[in-house]
Amino acid sequence: MTRIDIGRLAFVLGLSAAVLAGCGRKGDLDLPGGAQPVYKTVDGKKVEQVEDKPFILDPLL
Repeated sequence: MTRIDIGRLAFVLGLSAAVLAGCGRKGDLDLPGGAQPVYKTVDGKKVEQVEDKPFILDPLL
């Protein structure tokens, strides 16, 4: 293997690691034991939950 091949391999591995690290969904934290979900509040009022839409990469998780 030449230096160019090693560089390309390192680039591809680094890029794939960055892409896989970005997968996932951001959301509210769940309570331990799966009890009731945590709701956000603004000035003492509950904020409505956003409808859960499936993401295309969810099956990979």
